[in-house]
Amino acid sequence: MTHLQVTSTMNGDTRTKPILLIADPDRAIVQELATALEQEGVAVSGASDGAQGLLQAGALQPDVVLVSATLPVIDAVEFVRAVRLARPVPVLIGVGEGHAEQAVRALGAGAAACVARPYRVPELLPFVQAASPESRKLLTVGGVELDVNAYQVRVDGQAVHLPLREFELLQYLMRNADRTVTREQIMRHVWHAAANTSTNTIAVHVKRLRARLGDEDDQLIQTVRGVGYRLVTPTSSARSA
Repeated sequence: MTHLQVTSTMNGDTRTKPILLIADPDRAIVQELATALEQEGVAVSGASDGAQGLLQAGALQPDVVLVSATLPVIDAVEFVRAVRLARPVPVLIGVGEGHAEQAVRALGAGAAACVARPYRVPELLPFVQAASPESRKLLTVGGVELDVNAYQVRVDGQAVHLPLREFELLQYLMRNADRTVTREQIMRHVWHAAANTSTNTIAVHVKRLRARLGDEDDQLIQTVRGVGYRLVTPTSSARSA
């Protein structure tokens, strides 16, 4: 079987996104999951067998690897063992009915956890986000700098105090700079709440965040009516003008 490339975003800027490698023989399942995760800001690549998966693991240096318990050519257990010997990347095992034995052996070989197959985005996202390079770096958009580890924000070099929820909101918007994020995505990733939660809370926090950042004309954090919000980089704003 040949390698399945499910996204075209594997270029110079992808290290600002978490990269998930999926080793699974079912192309339809991989494509469906990749499409959903791209909407969440995750770069995805797929391989349809264990040999191709190991090649991709070495070339892409993914942040998380997801491998099906039914992986052909190189089975899931040997795949996990090989990946874990190469580098300390979290490996998840996709299991369905009748895969209990493979799951136990894969966990013994170093897999981090088992997830249900067919895969569900809400189950996978916490693993991917925890391993994201964004969780370990200084985020910069224009004159705004956010230090994730130190919980500090600076605007044009001046420290700005943000309450925790506004800090997390800004961090999420900066991670997705120049992308429109829906209110439902903000609820899920920042408030960790269901989609039917009132959106008034988000609007209030965005308004407060703009004020603290000096974004008086809503040029940094733009409202996309009926959808959500977009944090715009200066270069992108200049192109639009």
